[in-house]
Amino acid sequence: MSSATHYECSVTVEAVFIAEQSDIEHNRYAFAYHVKITNTGTIAAQLISRHWIITEANGEQQEVKGLGVVGAQPLLNPNESFEYTSGTLISMPMGEMHGTYQMVAEDGTRFDAIIHPFTLSMPRVLH
Repeated sequence: MSSATHYECSVTVEAVFIAEQSDIEHNRYAFAYHVKITNTGTIAAQLISRHWIITEANGEQQEVKGLGVVGAQPLLNPNESFEYTSGTLISMPMGEMHGTYQMVAEDGTRFDAIIHPFTLSMPRVLH
């Protein structure tokens, strides 16, 4: 068994369409997404910032960068998780999001936690 320090976080995301905050006649589609980030490494790490890429069905993209998530910069010990819910508006009934969280480990090492692509889809749009 290796005693090497391991820098890694896993990220899971679930997205849902929010009909009551959407205005389909004016091309405003609201989605909430619930994120769970877990430190799967061997050293404590703090989430410093985020970088999202939101791609609409027509290929248009927007980038979102900022410090922390929902006003927090959580420090995660090994096997510890942090969960939050946020949202986004797009102009089409379908899209996709992905990105990274920029992390700093307790020893000063910087690394990215990958947010794999997930779908934003109004119900009954995907077949």
